[in-house]
Amino acid sequence: MTEKVVVIYSGGMDSYTVLNRALKDGKEVYALSFDYGQRHVKELECAATVCKKLNVHHKVIDISAINQLLAGSSLTDDIDIPEGHYEAENMKSTVVPNRNMILLSLAVGYAVSVKASQVYYGAHSGDHAIYPDCRPEFVMKMNDVCQIANYEAVEIFSPYLNVSKTAILTDGLNMGLEYSDTWTCYNGREKACGKCGACQERLEAFEENNAIDPLTYE
Repeated sequence: MTEKVVVIYSGGMDSYTVLNRALKDGKEVYALSFDYGQRHVKELECAATVCKKLNVHHKVIDISAINQLLAGSSLTDDIDIPEGHYEAENMKSTVVPNRNMILLSLAVGYAVSVKASQVYYGAHSGDHAIYPDCRPEFVMKMNDVCQIANYEAVEIFSPYLNVSKTAILTDGLNMGLEYSDTWTCYNGREKACGKCGACQERLEAFEENNAIDPLTYE
């Protein structure tokens, strides 16, 4: 019997690679996307497109009501998206309080309900400087909790936890992946801005892989 896994799938290039890595690993994938009120909601459209093409189980869950509690992030509030490198101090404004603990908790509950043994999660080393809930110590502790939170143990699996976005893209390109149906920019405009930290890190990854980003930039 094929092992079931839940993949937290934002629609970005990292989670797109994670999704395909899970399929490559021979898993039966249940993709789970969250609408948490992010201004870059275009990523959810990309997620739906990819899952339809791959014939993957896909749920998009609206949890935007949580923004009544979680204030202060430029991803969800009326605050300008900062420009500059991803590891710059000003990028801390893109942190959504406790977001990944919430998303992982919901994904684990979903995993238990569909009898999945793992939740695939796309944290990577480039996130560590800015996002506390992407750091290895958080992922390890969260995994410990998810072993005992239910009668059924669920593993939090982060295949790229200790590698860079460049390395993630390298793995994706080696799998023959094409990234036109992914979205990275934090601004919710028609084209990617090319200036926010997320865009800059994406463009660096393509440049370092001697590859061309298929997205159109402003």
